[in-house]
Amino acid sequence: EPKRLLEQRYAIKFCVKLGKTGKETHDMIKEAYGDAAMGRSCVCEWHKLFREGRERVEDDDRSGHPSTSKTNENVIRMIADDLSIPQTQVFEMVKENLATRKVCAKLVPRVLSEEQKANQKAICQDLLHHVNEEPDFLDNVVTGDETWVFEYNPESKRKSKQKSMLICFFDRHGVIHKEFVPPGQTVNAVFYVEVLTRLQKRNARVRPAIVNNWRLHHDNAPSHTAFCVVEYLAQHKVATLPQPPYSPDLAPPGFFLFPRIKSMLKGKHHASVEALQEAMTRKLSSIPVQAFLEAYENWKTRWQQCVDAEGCYF
Repeated sequence: EPKRLLEQRYAIKFCVKLGKTGKETHDMIKEAYGDAAMGRSCVCEWHKLFREGRERVEDDDRSGHPSTSKTNENVIRMIADDLSIPQTQVFEMVKENLATRKVCAKLVPRVLSEEQKANQKAICQDLLHHVNEEPDFLDNVVTGDETWVFEYNPESKRKSKQKSMLICFFDRHGVIHKEFVPPGQTVNAVFYVEVLTRLQKRNARVRPAIVNNWRLHHDNAPSHTAFCVVEYLAQHKVATLPQPPYSPDLAPPGFFLFPRIKSMLKGKHHASVEALQEAMTRKLSSIPVQAFLEAYENWKTRWQQCVDAEGCYF
């Protein structure tokens, strides 16, 4: 089967070079491969990647987070398009049949195991201990993550074709570094090291007081925990804060920044990806310092809530 998929991707790439549209390409793939043909949304996704300059037909390394096409919401949309059923129905299937729930816009296990709950509680207790022992513990902590941002129409509840992946790092005083992932680029470990290098340089310019003693907080995505990333951070003497798995509600990008940005962009029309990115940049710049300070205070509150809930979701 993988060979059949590669054949179809080569065919899609060939159609792009011939100037065929996504629909025309899907019709030709469907005619050639019949029931074994890729779904319409998958064909269109690969068509878009090749049109934007992608050369490889093989899957990217799965160390990326998230990949160029497979985020929770995007996968649900693709399934709904392929099966011609409402996204709400797909979401219910994922939630009920696969026992997941949505926390801070991410699908996570609905019920954590006892080991996972104990791990969450222990990490939060440890972080609270550091804060109590060292009141300014979070003063030099930089946190960040990556997320897809779509143009969103609240009337149709559909995301438009304009989308961009944002990577953003911030501390309690505001945004330090942000960038948009180039089309077709997967956020894998090698790319993430490049991002951290740019963050390190930016940090030296805008946060000189902490440049030699800053801590990094990010989640447990494979691209964040890969050996080359760990090695890079060790070489530059950057300590990291632990983040419990399946806990976007315990990460400031998940419970504060990304929902805020997406809410501010909701219902706004943008003619191009560039326009969407400019809008995101403006929205990031418009967030007051007080909001970041409150988010960091809320972070500590959430650790305590997790401990009080014995490691369960709260």
